[in-house]
Amino acid sequence: MIKVGIYGATGYSGLELIKHLSNHPLVNINFATSRSHNGNTLNNVHPEAPNILLNDAQDINTKEVDVVFICLPHTSGIKLTKNALESGTKVIDLSADYRLQSPDSYLKWYNIKHDAPQLLETAVYGLSEINRSKIKNASLIANPGCYPTSILLPTIPLIRENQFDSTRPIIIDSKSGVSGAGRTPKQNLHFVEVSGNFQAYKIGKSHQHIPEMEEQIQKTTLQLPNIIFTPHLLPVPRGILSTIYFPLKSNFTEKEIRSIYSQKYAKEPFIKILNPEEPVSLKHVLHTNLCTINITVVNDLLIITSAIDNLVKGAAGQAIQNMNISFDIKETLSLI
Repeated sequence: MIKVGIYGATGYSGLELIKHLSNHPLVNINFATSRSHNGNTLNNVHPEAPNILLNDAQDINTKEVDVVFICLPHTSGIKLTKNALESGTKVIDLSADYRLQSPDSYLKWYNIKHDAPQLLETAVYGLSEINRSKIKNASLIANPGCYPTSILLPTIPLIRENQFDSTRPIIIDSKSGVSGAGRTPKQNLHFVEVSGNFQAYKIGKSHQHIPEMEEQIQKTTLQLPNIIFTPHLLPVPRGILSTIYFPLKSNFTEKEIRSIYSQKYAKEPFIKILNPEEPVSLKHVLHTNLCTINITVVNDLLIITSAIDNLVKGAAGQAIQNMNISFDIKETLSLI
């Protein structure tokens, strides 16, 4: 059995992890922590959750587990990560702390100096279907952001085939449910503010997920495309739908593009390329680890639509998929 621990169990990602891992046939949850609910049980905080005691992170000995999941705000778990790695325990971090390889980039986008810059180069970016071979041998896995997961999975196969026109930008329009902003109360996320509303934010080149996407794309091509990214807040609890306007080098048929996806993803259990007449919808993916993709070709412009559940494929589900890969067990265990 794989012994696991979860830091930050009462947040949305931590809760989702525990729900899935409680049904994992090869996992024992040895501990779960919560700073604000220490000493309580998880099902007293979330009635639908298992009856698991919540501990203080300071009381935990990571030598007793094989892997820890860190579901804390960025910077909050860096010391915990260092301690776990020093004790020989694998770490899967769901924050942004290890997604960027450059300390300068981290400082620029998160406005704080990284406390363990030496770990940035050793962390493996946990985009499961793309980096599977690296994940297998990783001690520190940086779970991708939810927006980048919905964008990189449908674009990297095409970029690797050098199919984009570098003279034009890749324009991305993504829409996320409110849970993507986390569980900490914020006025603009209150029900009366969100319900019946729809808004864009951090428009164009200002969202912190842009450098994450650029770093990963740069590993696949010599010419980094110009990425324009605008996220939107949907008045729904969960899910992400991204529309990507991908400029092609020349006119390609839809059949040719689908062939590229088929070669890359035909055997992937969590990637589903939809039939041409089937529109991408959040209903395809909610509460699953799926990423659904569809395409439309208009002359030399490829319009890609993709959908994921931001709490599953965009967070806890992909983290579990990465754990399964890392421990060389069936990748789909506890996931649908």
